[in-house]
Amino acid sequence: MYRIICLFLIFIAGCATYTPQMQLMPPYIKKLSIRQFVNNTTAYGLEDKLTVDVVDEFIRDGRFTITNPENSEGELAGEITYYILQPLTYGPNLEPQQYKLRVLLNIYFIDKINNFTLWQETNLEGIHIFTTSTLSGGITEDEAREYVWRDLSQKIIMRTIQGFGTVSGISEKKLPPMQKP
Repeated sequence: MYRIICLFLIFIAGCATYTPQMQLMPPYIKKLSIRQFVNNTTAYGLEDKLTVDVVDEFIRDGRFTITNPENSEGELAGEITYYILQPLTYGPNLEPQQYKLRVLLNIYFIDKINNFTLWQETNLEGIHIFTTSTLSGGITEDEAREYVWRDLSQKIIMRTIQGFGTVSGISEKKLPPMQKP
């Protein structure tokens, strides 16, 4: 009987799920700079509005001072790697009536005090499904893009403040190896 209880306890202990420890921002980082996003897609002008929305979200949150790169202790950088507007449904004359807008980003946070990448989030995804503006209640692609930028900027600030595993990138999340000083 003792063996059965021990085996049962070992089995239960082995079933426990792994929860990674939160990777929070080091306390010495109070001032951030945000680089202009790089647009690696064929869509024109995406980087400007996304950068403005991310800066606005950090200012609205108020936990960090947003400053120029020379005075910052941490720097956020990113690139838009994927942008596609995909028709989902069609009307009787084969005109698109519903679209899915999908954007992928790679985000990096650089600790400028110790000069290494503190974290990276690859393939951070923003999606918005919408009906075309020709239908009642529909919106334009630009308006759908605004929804995606707002969603991504909130995910970026959440990832920065709350740490590892708080946003839904579509790839494995990991921290790069720490460099020794």
